[in-house]
Amino acid sequence: MQSTAQGFKLIKKIKDDRFDEENLHQYHLLVQLGVRDFQVAVIDSTDNRILFFEDYVLGDLNSHEELLAQIKVLFDSHPVLQAGFWKDVRVSIKNTKFVQVPAPLFVAEAAAEYLQFNAHLDSTREDILICKQASLLVTTVFAIQKDLHAWLLELYKNTHLYIVHQSAALIEGVLEAAKNSTRKPLYIYVDRFKLHILYVEQGKLIYYNQFLIKQFSDYVKYIMLVLKSLAMDQNTSEVILWGYIGKNSPHYQEFIKYVRNVKFGGRPSVLTFGYLFDEVQEHHFLDLYSIHLLHPVP
Repeated sequence: MQSTAQGFKLIKKIKDDRFDEENLHQYHLLVQLGVRDFQVAVIDSTDNRILFFEDYVLGDLNSHEELLAQIKVLFDSHPVLQAGFWKDVRVSIKNTKFVQVPAPLFVAEAAAEYLQFNAHLDSTREDILICKQASLLVTTVFAIQKDLHAWLLELYKNTHLYIVHQSAALIEGVLEAAKNSTRKPLYIYVDRFKLHILYVEQGKLIYYNQFLIKQFSDYVKYIMLVLKSLAMDQNTSEVILWGYIGKNSPHYQEFIKYVRNVKFGGRPSVLTFGYLFDEVQEHHFLDLYSIHLLHPVP
C-alpha cells in the first residue's frame, strides 16, 4: 500500500503483537480524514491500548471527487478498514468549514446559520453535522460532503458510527493535558499546512483558531499575533507544542528564536502504548489520539 501510483503513500505503520482480527468487536476504530493526509488507529476498549496505527499522505488532488475516489481505493486495499463489526467507529473530518458555538447558546435548528458565519455552504453537495461533547461547553458545527457522508454511513451501517471534527478532538486533547496544570501556557498544534492555537484557563477553553500556513514565516506571524491578543510575553510565556515539527528540525530551531519558553506536549494519559510506539515522537498525532477522548452525545 505504499505505491504513489495509487495516489497515496503509507508513511508509518505500527501493529502491536496483541492486535487480533478476531477481537474487532472490542476495538474502537479511529479514522482521521483530511484533504492531504489520512490516519488510522485501533484501540482496545478493555485497556485503552493502541494496537494499530497508520499515517498516509494523499496525492495531489484537484477535486473532492478525486479525494473520495482515492480514499475508496485505499479502503478497498486495506485489510481491516472495511470490517463492519467494530465496537464503534469514530471518523474525524479535517476541514475549514466548522464553527464552535457556546453550548448554552446552541439551537440545533440554527446550525446552518452558525456555520455560514465562517464558511460558504453548498446545500446541494454538503451536509451539516453537529458534534456535541458532554465535557465541553461548546458545540462543533461542521460541513461534510454528501457523497462522503453517505458512503461512510453505508460502509459502517452495522456498527456505531460517530462523525466528529478535528477541532473538537484537539480541544478535548488540550483540555485533558491542561486539567492538572496550574500554569497558563499557549497550546499549539502544527498540522500539515495548518496551525492550531488554543488557550485554556481554569479548565475552560478561552481561545481556539486555526490558520492556513503557506510558508514558515506564517507560523511565527500568527503565534505572535495570538500572544499579543492574549497579553502574553513571547520570551517568558510557556508554549506547549504538538504536531509535525521535529525536535531537531531547522523549523523548530528557527521557531525558538522568536518564542523562547517552548516545551513539547505528550500523548493523552488515558491511552497506553506498547514499545513499538517508541519510534513515534510523543508530540505527534494528538488530534488522532484525542478522537478517543470524545464521547459524542445526541
